[in-house]
Amino acid sequence: MDTSVLIVFVEVVSTLFVWIVIASSILSFFLPPFHPVREALDRIVDPFLTPIRRIVPAAGTLDFSPLVLILLVNFLSRILTAFLISLR
Repeated sequence: MDTSVLIVFVEVVSTLFVWIVIASSILSFFLPPFHPVREALDRIVDPFLTPIRRIVPAAGTLDFSPLVLILLVNFLSRILTAFLISLR
């Protein structure tokens, strides 16, 4: 299998997930917790945010766990992409 297809797949999935995290974070300011769109996004994002929230405490009312998750996703995506490039 061609590694370029896997590289594009990893980049697309990681970018899509980052946008879902951003959308979930922004909508949490505007939509009530039981809104169907917010519930759907939270079902995707919360399993990844919960462990981070245990480690990174909230700073007052600010929650930095989405930022940490985005940084981790980008970091892992770059590592996986570099590994796949090295396999060529």
